[in-house]
Amino acid sequence: MADWTYTVSVRSLCEFTAKRGSLDRRFTPSATALEGQAMQLAVLARRSPGYEIELPLEAVHGHLRVRGRADGYEADVNRLEEIKTIRGPVDLIPENRRALHWAQLETYGALIAADRGLEELELALVYVGADTQNETVIRDKLTAAALQAAFEGRCAQFEAWAAQEAAHRAARDADLSALPFPLGELRPGQRLLAEAVYRVAANGRHLLAQAPTGIGKTLGTLYPLLRAMPGQQLDKIGYMTCKGTGRITALEALSALREATPTKALRVLTLVAKDQACEHPTKACHGDACPLAHGFYDNLPAARAEAVQAGWLDASVQRRIALKHGVCPYYLGQELLRWADVVVGDVHHAFDPYGQLYGLAQAQGWKLALLVDEAHNLIDRARDMYSTSLSLERVRAATSDAPVSLRGPLRGLAKELATLGRAQAADYAPLATVPDALAEALQRANTALGEYVQNHPLEVGPMLEFYFDVLGLQRLLDRLDTHSLCDLQRSAAPRQPSPLDEPRNLSLLEDDDDGATDVLLSVRNIVPGHFLKERFEGCHSVTLFSATLGPPDYPRQLLGLPDDTAWIDVPAPFPPEHLTVQVAQLSTRWEHRDASLNALVDVLATQYEQHPGNYLAFFSSFDYLDKAAARLALRHPGLPQWSQSRSMGDAARRGFLDRFVEDGRGIGFAVLGGAFAEGVDLPGTRLIGAFIATLGLPPVSPLQDQVRERLDTMFGADHGYADLVPGMQKVVQAAGRVLRSVDDRGWVWLLDKRYARPDVRALLPAWWQV
Repeated sequence: MADWTYTVSVRSLCEFTAKRGSLDRRFTPSATALEGQAMQLAVLARRSPGYEIELPLEAVHGHLRVRGRADGYEADVNRLEEIKTIRGPVDLIPENRRALHWAQLETYGALIAADRGLEELELALVYVGADTQNETVIRDKLTAAALQAAFEGRCAQFEAWAAQEAAHRAARDADLSALPFPLGELRPGQRLLAEAVYRVAANGRHLLAQAPTGIGKTLGTLYPLLRAMPGQQLDKIGYMTCKGTGRITALEALSALREATPTKALRVLTLVAKDQACEHPTKACHGDACPLAHGFYDNLPAARAEAVQAGWLDASVQRRIALKHGVCPYYLGQELLRWADVVVGDVHHAFDPYGQLYGLAQAQGWKLALLVDEAHNLIDRARDMYSTSLSLERVRAATSDAPVSLRGPLRGLAKELATLGRAQAADYAPLATVPDALAEALQRANTALGEYVQNHPLEVGPMLEFYFDVLGLQRLLDRLDTHSLCDLQRSAAPRQPSPLDEPRNLSLLEDDDDGATDVLLSVRNIVPGHFLKERFEGCHSVTLFSATLGPPDYPRQLLGLPDDTAWIDVPAPFPPEHLTVQVAQLSTRWEHRDASLNALVDVLATQYEQHPGNYLAFFSSFDYLDKAAARLALRHPGLPQWSQSRSMGDAARRGFLDRFVEDGRGIGFAVLGGAFAEGVDLPGTRLIGAFIATLGLPPVSPLQDQVRERLDTMFGADHGYADLVPGMQKVVQAAGRVLRSVDDRGWVWLLDKRYARPDVRALLPAWWQV
C-alpha cells in the first residue's frame, strides 16, 4: 500500500470534512435538477461574454487526487462562483449546509488558483431563487496561500480515511477476483445466466434475462457481477427488488458469497425504509426535537468507522451501531451508502425521481451496476413513481384546515376543479391539455403553499404532505407528453357538508359547489421509459431478471432500455413431463361466469379426487373467488378449502400459507396478481397444482381504452402491451408456484378456452406441453 492513490470528488471531500453539528431535515423546498440547470443559464446570461462554466479542475495532494467541476469563473473580475438554486429565503438554509457550500467553493478556489497561478481570488457563493431568479451573493476575497492551506487541511483530515478505503478496495478486489461459487458447481441454467451477466458487465451493456424458477437466479446474477467487479472497477453494485421477500433471498446469497472469501472485505448494506428505522416517529428530524438528530454530524465519524469495520450492515447492525453512538439509524444508513460495496434495497432507490442510490451515483461519479429482481413488476412500479393525482375533496379538506393566508388560493383551485368537473359530459374523460384557468389556479396554490411551508417550518404538519401532492402534480403536468395520460374522473363525494359543520368550513364551498361531487385530476404514466432512459444510460450495466419478462420488446420499449440490450431465455431445469398443463373448454368472461361456474368447480373437484393434495385456485377478483368457493362448497362439501380475504394482515397471510403442509389436502382460493400469486415458495408436496380461472386481463373501462389507444399509437396495434402480455405474465407467475425444484411434479389447469388461441399460446413458456 506504499504506492497508492485515492481519487475523491470535491463534494465528497467537503462532505466528509466540513459537515458539523446537528441533523436538520426540516423542509426547505429544493429545486429540481432541471430548475438548477435553468437557473445556471439565467445567471450565465447576466455575466460577461468571457464567463467560463463547468470548469474541470484537479489536483494531487499526497496520496489524494481531488477533482470536480466549478460552476463559473469570471476572469475579468477574477471571481469564482458556486451557484446553488433554492426556494425560499437564504436564512432558512441550515448553517451546516451553508458551511458545506462555502467549503466546496474554497476548495474549487484552491484548485483554480493553483491551476492558473493566481495570487488571490474573489469567491462568490450565489443563491438563486428558483421562482424569482433573484440572486443572494455571499462574497469574500482570499489569497491563494490561504486557500491552499485550507485545502491541505481538508486533505489531511481525509487522508487516513482514504488510506483505509484504498486498502479496503484492494482487499475486496483480491477476494472477488478469486471468489469461488459457494455451492460448488453452478447448475446448467444457472451457468448460462451467470455467463450472460458477466458478459454484459464486461461490455458495459444491459441484459433482460428470463429465467424460470428453480435455477437459482439470485446467486446466478450476484456471483458473476461480483466476479466482474474488480476487472470493471465497479464502485458499487445495487441489488434492487420489487418486493420485500426478494431482499431476504438476496441477503442470504450475499452472506454465503461473503463467507466464501478469505478476508470478508465485502461491505453489504441494506437500505431500510424511514418508517421502519425511525426510533422517534413523533419527533421532527432536527436537533432541537430529536435526540438522535442532535449533534448527528459530530457523532457520525465514530459510528461510520465502526460500521465500515463491521462490513455486514443489515438493519439490525445499523440500529445497534447508531444507538451506541447516539445517531439516527435511518440517516446513518444513508451516510453508509457512500462506503458500501453492495447495496440491497427497493427499486425506488434506483428509479424513483428522488432515488438516493441513483442520485448519489450521479453526483459522485460512481461506476454503478444494477441487478433488478422480479423485474416484470418494474413497469407498474415505475408507472406509479411517475404518476400522481389530486382530488377536489382533498383540496376542500386542506382548505378547511388551512390558515387564512392559504384559503384564497386553495378555494380558487377547488373552484376550477369543480368547474371543470361540471363542464365534463361523462364521468371519465382524458384531457389533451389542462385548461389555463386551472393551470393558473394550481400555480397560485403551489406558490402560496411553498411560501407558507418555507416560513413556518415547525408548524406545517399535514399541510406539508398536501404541498408535496400539489407540487408533484405541477411537476408532472409540466412534463406531460405522450408517455403519460392526463384525465379527470367525476364521482360522488365521500360526504356532503353537514349542518353541524362550522360556518367557516361551509363558507369555503361558496365558489365551489354543494360538495356533492368529487373530481379527481390525474397524471398517469403509461410508458415509464421516457423517465427511465437516462437512468439506464447513467449505469455501467443493468440486468433485469424474472421468470416472466417476455416478449423482450415489451420491457425494452416500455422501460426505455437501449436498443442493444441483450436478451436470454434460460431453459427450464424441469423435465416437461413433470408438469401436466391442461386447458378446460369453458369461458370465464364476465358475462359467462355464472353459467360456467358449475363446470369450473367440477374441474377442481375431479382433479382433486384423482390426485389428492394441496392446490391453489386463482381468480380475477374477490367477487369471482367468493362465488367459486361458495359453489364448490355447495356441490362438493367434503373438499377442504380456504380463501384469501380482501384485507389480510401479516398474521392472516401466514395463516393462509401455513395450511399448505407436506402431504396436505385442500384448495386455497386466491386472487391472481395478489399476495399469493408470486414470491411464494411451497416446495415438494406442500403444493402440487394450480387452477387459473382467468387470463389476467384488466377490467374493461374508459381508462383502459385510453391506455390501449395510447400504446397502440406509440408501438402499433395488436401487440397486447395494454392487456394480454401483462395478463399472461401474471398467469405464468401464478403457475410458477407449482414446480419449485427439479424433483417436483404437478398440474396446472388453465380454466378458459381462450388458452387454445395461438396468440395466447405464444405467451406461455415454450417448455410447457399444453
